[in-house]
Amino acid sequence: MGHSVSSIELLSIVLLVSRILHPKTISFAFCQSDVNVNCIPSEREALIEFKGGLTDPSNQLSSWVGKDCCKWTGVSCNNRTGHVFMLNLRNSNADDLEGNGAMDALGGEIKPSLLHLNDLNYLDLSGNNFGGIPIPDFIGSLRKLKYLNLSGASLSGVIPPSFGNLSNLNFLDLDNDLGESNESDLRWLSHLSSLKYLNLKGFDLIKASGYWLEAVNVLPSLKELHLPSCRLSNLPSTFPFINFTSLQVLDLSNNGFNSAIPYWLFNISSLKYLDLSSNNLEGQLPAFESMKSMRKCNSSSLETLDLGYNEFTGKLPSSLGYLKNLRNLQLWHNSFQGSIPASIGNLSSLEQFYLGDNKMNGLTESLGLLSALVYLDLSENPWEGVVTETHFVNLSSLKELNFNQNSLNVSLVFNFSSDWLPPFKLRISDTFPDWFWGLNLQVDELDVGSNQLSGKVPNSLSFRESSTVDLSSNLFVGALPLWPSNVTKLYLNDNLFSGAIPGDIGEVMPSLTDLDVSRNSLDGRIPLSIGNLIELVTLVISNNNLSGEIPEFFSHLSMLWIIDMSNNSLSGPIPRSIGSLSFLKFLILNENNLSGRIPPTLQNCTLMDSLDLGENRLSGNLPSWIAKSMTSLLTLRLRSNSLVGKIPSDICGLSTLHLLDLSHNNLSGFIPPCIGNLSGMSFALDNITERYEGQMSVVTKGRQLEYMNTLFLVNSLDLSSNNLSGDLPGQYLDK
Repeated sequence: MGHSVSSIELLSIVLLVSRILHPKTISFAFCQSDVNVNCIPSEREALIEFKGGLTDPSNQLSSWVGKDCCKWTGVSCNNRTGHVFMLNLRNSNADDLEGNGAMDALGGEIKPSLLHLNDLNYLDLSGNNFGGIPIPDFIGSLRKLKYLNLSGASLSGVIPPSFGNLSNLNFLDLDNDLGESNESDLRWLSHLSSLKYLNLKGFDLIKASGYWLEAVNVLPSLKELHLPSCRLSNLPSTFPFINFTSLQVLDLSNNGFNSAIPYWLFNISSLKYLDLSSNNLEGQLPAFESMKSMRKCNSSSLETLDLGYNEFTGKLPSSLGYLKNLRNLQLWHNSFQGSIPASIGNLSSLEQFYLGDNKMNGLTESLGLLSALVYLDLSENPWEGVVTETHFVNLSSLKELNFNQNSLNVSLVFNFSSDWLPPFKLRISDTFPDWFWGLNLQVDELDVGSNQLSGKVPNSLSFRESSTVDLSSNLFVGALPLWPSNVTKLYLNDNLFSGAIPGDIGEVMPSLTDLDVSRNSLDGRIPLSIGNLIELVTLVISNNNLSGEIPEFFSHLSMLWIIDMSNNSLSGPIPRSIGSLSFLKFLILNENNLSGRIPPTLQNCTLMDSLDLGENRLSGNLPSWIAKSMTSLLTLRLRSNSLVGKIPSDICGLSTLHLLDLSHNNLSGFIPPCIGNLSGMSFALDNITERYEGQMSVVTKGRQLEYMNTLFLVNSLDLSSNNLSGDLPGQYLDK
């Protein structure tokens, strides 16, 4: 055979493509310490003394032993001189949403022994918890520092004026996570002429409110300036000369400015990110086309403009269309009026547009040109007019649309043709409002699948003939909802429904062709009334807590194509009546407590593609008729049962079989030499157009892997943990 398999385990190929874009305004590159260079003894002693002042609840600094401090965690040395130049003790778990980052945080005292690290140019203690102690003044004497990050380290007090001695600093981040500080000034800032990044978030700079802009303007290399929540009350309306011409990021949010927005902000041609949100800015937006930077290049570099939570009034200027590089525009929670200008359609890169909670009343059809738009918030505005398909015609990227209106002042009319298909599929996260369930609607299709919707689902909606209901992959709770006879396809899988499957489901919904209630918290027995669903094609009730025996009702379900009852607590024998299902292609009963023999009636299921009876308590011989009658099998999985006897050589005739798992049984005898004729193991069955293999567990090299949508790409042969004897066929020893 041309294809060789290593041992008799899984042969699989997993391809993961990940694209991560993380823009950095500033980057620092340092050589790692050379293994042949030991650190300077005096510097080692300085680090040991520094460690002595720290608390280390998770024992992060356990490597700080021995003579060579260059090998200690967080310490980097010059690979030529051995001097420590970097101390990076950042708490990388500080942003852990589960709160586990606090367990990893260093604390205690920051000892001045660091002054003995004469070549130190990088110091990062961010994300730790120093319990509100003052920022150490001695840090201002580490004159070679280029990078200093104390953000989120629970330090307080004033910013030491001695920081003005750090004339080599490129990066300074003092983000105050406590929100508490004494009043600091900024006169020391003028000495940091090399600074590229500055973040003083949360520090009380009220003393500097009258001159903060002059203090910053002497920093010609500055690229990012973050001064949010600093009690700066003065935003000068004019400024004669802007020196920081390389500025790309400016965050002045939550300061309390109560003036109009100054024109000079938009004359910083390099600016990409501007956040003035949560202030008291008032008046109208400027005409952007009159700005110097606009006239020079007919557009702006701005990618993010956040003016939300202010007191702006008037109309949105048509000159918004000049901001052609905008990706994020936040104007919500103001008092803007009138219509959205048609020029908004020029913003071809716009991905997020937030206009909620204003006084806007006119929607422009140009919205429909924003093909890159992902998030659109138009909530809480007194809109008027007619909304048509044109408003959404090219919004193929749209995932979230908020049109929520609590006011009765909205007089919008939605005029869509009955056969219109939106170019987008929205992702919603909310509780379904009660008024929706109470609408007197005749619905053809209800599809809100793959969102984060929650709440209980009542049975009050009405449906036309042959309707589809898809509530899958949400957070709905309560009992399974049932609707009268017209619903044919019901997808309630991947939710939080609980309780029993209603016993009268077969009487209430007799027209069902597809039923999927998998991956919920359902319990109880499988209702006998399911035997009344004579049109049923797919029955998927897997991954619940169902118990009891599987009813013998399959002789009435002649159309069944898929049965998936896996991962429950079902017991008893496999029903003999399943053998009456001549169209059955997929029988998935794994991970239950089924017992007895594999019923010989199953040999009547000659169209079977996938037979998974693994992880049960089945006994008896491995039937030879499986291979003789189910000639198109793709997967055969009988692992973890109590099967005995030999592996029948007939199994070698299954030319399309690509996954065979007979492991963890009591099989004995020789492995059939013809097992190498399983040609389906040598290629991926990507030409199979109809696949349902459910979620299948495949064990390879001791690891259990779960496959859902890509099982057809996996080739696997597992005969391990049996009583087999003799040699492996030569084909499996080629690798």
